[in-house]
Amino acid sequence: MIHSTRFLPAVASVLALSLMAAPGLAQETDTEDAGTATEAPETGETAETPEAGETLDADQAPPASPGGDLSTGTSVGEALSGGPQIYVREEHGDWEVRCLEAPEGQDDPCQLYQRLADQQGNPTADVNFFDLPDGGEIVAGATVLTPLQTLLTAQVTMTIDGGQPRRYPYSFCDQTGCYSRMGFTAADVQAFRRGAKATLVVVPALAPDQQAELTMSLTGFTAGLAAVEVANE
Repeated sequence: MIHSTRFLPAVASVLALSLMAAPGLAQETDTEDAGTATEAPETGETAETPEAGETLDADQAPPASPGGDLSTGTSVGEALSGGPQIYVREEHGDWEVRCLEAPEGQDDPCQLYQRLADQQGNPTADVNFFDLPDGGEIVAGATVLTPLQTLLTAQVTMTIDGGQPRRYPYSFCDQTGCYSRMGFTAADVQAFRRGAKATLVVVPALAPDQQAELTMSLTGFTAGLAAVEVANE
């Protein structure tokens, strides 16, 4: 769990959303008829009830088998497992190449991961970089996960080596935290490769006058992104 002096909740490390479907909206349920009793169909016949002290004949008595109306289930295939696992395949400088176990016969998709801390050294955000198919203006992307009490209207501001800041909006929040999904051009990626560090600024909703400045080291970024590109070919 990640705690910050300015942010109360925790954020968990994640593999970016491009590897798995984003959480869907909660489904609406029709509760109009909830709690309404269902009347039993009329058969025209009335069941006879034994009078007090009357005993049932042997052929009228219910079966004496305990749990006789309970099902033991039917096998429908392989046993359920814990699902696909995330593992660290390799490290490059301050970055980890994290991969998601894929079904047999498929390559494991991978992303470049780093956890960021604020000015006091408290882990506050997770960053996952991922490669995108060639041919588009956006050649790479990143998902930044921040705590729930982030001021969403302030967005996320990123600066590379003190250059021109860029601001990125949040896409959504879930029980884990709030997500900003960023897209980068070839020029942006080159700036990351040449840079020494990037600074991300996020603003806590409970203290909007206090910004959290998160340092993202770019040491190992070039080699790490190349490893991710090879892994995802």
